[in-house]
Amino acid sequence: MGKQRERSKAPAAALKPDGTLGRKAYEAALFDLHVELVQLQDWVKAEGKRICIVFEGRDGAGKGGTIKALTERVSPRVFQVVALPAPTERERSQIYIQRYMAHFPAAGEIAIFDRSWYNRAGVERVMGFTREDQIERFLEMIPAVEKAMVDSGIILLKYWLEVSMEEQTRRLAARIDDGRKTWKLSPMDVKSYSRWYDYSRARDTMFKATDTAWAPWYVVQSDDKRRARLNTIRHLLKHIPYEASKREKIELPTRQKPGDYVDPDYPFKWVPDTVDETAAR
Repeated sequence: MGKQRERSKAPAAALKPDGTLGRKAYEAALFDLHVELVQLQDWVKAEGKRICIVFEGRDGAGKGGTIKALTERVSPRVFQVVALPAPTERERSQIYIQRYMAHFPAAGEIAIFDRSWYNRAGVERVMGFTREDQIERFLEMIPAVEKAMVDSGIILLKYWLEVSMEEQTRRLAARIDDGRKTWKLSPMDVKSYSRWYDYSRARDTMFKATDTAWAPWYVVQSDDKRRARLNTIRHLLKHIPYEASKREKIELPTRQKPGDYVDPDYPFKWVPDTVDETAAR
């Protein structure tokens, strides 16, 4: 994984009584990983590397939160998140994977797919959106496509976030009454919720066909969201052969003197400060 800064040790009381990772320990570990992700970013830009990261999993498995943890301290020009909507009529007439290929990384880019071409083997199969013969053809074809990606120099990592039945229920139920999360619970999520074992069968078939030596599936246990995020980021850093570059020490220059500049007598439209002491606590 190249030279990396030594990670700070987690606090002794890292785990909460229920066995999940505490916030302080999580934030301390994530801080160090964010430093390493910036080093990865520098390497990708300097070396013109191309990285493609695929995230799949059931609804509520934590894909969005993991991607947010991965990207919140790096440049969106390098770490590009791809979350495609339903295909248009024109896209339906194309080769299935064509609209995804348009988002494959160029030199100096990391493409992160929040769901991917594997929709065909998952939701499209379970919900009956695609004929079985088309799905079988997809499963036969996609290993060769991914082999071509890897042979071209793309570093491809595929993650499946595995959530338990009980934890998925808890997370989806929490979205119903939380105004910040209602957008995450689509009618499709509600319909697919009852089809747990259909999704299990679809996952198993997908793994059997596409878990290859050149593009293996890595499974992340995600019942503890914080652990899942840290484990995923550590894993991908370990599987990308980046080297931390040396940065020159930056010193801020002396600011210019005002000269003849005078603060303007202009009626700025200030945004009102509405945060009182009670709200700030």
